[in-house]
Amino acid sequence: MSDQTTPQSGPVLIELDDPAPNPSDAPPVPDPQAPLPEGRAMSTAAALAARPVSPLAKWFWRLALTLLGTITSIAAWNYVTALIAANPLLGWAVSALLGAFLLVLALIALKEIAAFSRMSRVDHLQHAAREARANDDLKAARKTVTQLTALYAGREDTRWGRDRLKAREAEMFDGGALLDLAERELLSQLDAAAEAEVQAAARQVATVTALVPLALADVMTALTANLRMIRRIAEIYSGRSGTLGSWRLTRAVLSHLVATGAVAVGDDLLEPILGGGLVGKLSRRFGEGLVNGALTARVGVAAIEVCRPMPFAAMEKTSTRKLVRGALGGLFTSQG
Repeated sequence: MSDQTTPQSGPVLIELDDPAPNPSDAPPVPDPQAPLPEGRAMSTAAALAARPVSPLAKWFWRLALTLLGTITSIAAWNYVTALIAANPLLGWAVSALLGAFLLVLALIALKEIAAFSRMSRVDHLQHAAREARANDDLKAARKTVTQLTALYAGREDTRWGRDRLKAREAEMFDGGALLDLAERELLSQLDAAAEAEVQAAARQVATVTALVPLALADVMTALTANLRMIRRIAEIYSGRSGTLGSWRLTRAVLSHLVATGAVAVGDDLLEPILGGGLVGKLSRRFGEGLVNGALTARVGVAAIEVCRPMPFAAMEKTSTRKLVRGALGGLFTSQG
């Protein structure tokens, strides 16, 4: 018999080191006919908030409120005087309540005036810091730093930074270096708090848009969340913010974004959490949620730049992509 081995016929099994891919793990094939998420809730909310008011409408509301206030005041006065004549004890009690109500209204008005004053101070500080840095003016820089320190004089969260700034301020003989020191010592902690507010608002808008299918619920959530976010950012940088001041600031921020076409988003902004070109592979609702959240982060960045009493120079400018990654990265991972 021959010692040669006869080759066996049949299939040959080749063992692989890595397991074979599972077809169920493959990402869904994007539908080329399906429209990409556009962030309609944020676009609608921005358009509503930034819509200009016509002069005729302004005069209508001014005259209507003035007329209503006059009629209410006369009616209240006649009611109180008649009540005093009929029942003096009860009439004076009602007069005291009316006086307390008017006092509260006056305090609210003073609060709104103070809020507008703080906004003006922030605008002045931004302009002064920019001018002092551009001209390398040490005297102007010292004056700006003094005003900035006075702005945060009564706040405990800036006490440590103010102490460090005061200890090292005399060592600075260059205007730009002094402004850099003030920015690092006084604003770094406030920047972190403002970024946390932006991330929380972006996460809320994204979650509600993705999970709540009710009509206009996403628009109302986007509008209220952005109003609250901008108000909180203003409070972080410049103290207590009034209602009218917050609304005016919101209109200014959203009007700027609408005018510059910044209320739009694409794969480039969502790439840090999704990867390039993956927006179209998401479900429609989840994709809209991420886009609305990303647009909220963009509004937050604009609000930080408006409310911050000094422009970014010594510290890195707040990045929209960074905020989007921090706010929405976990939402995407949890859906994966």
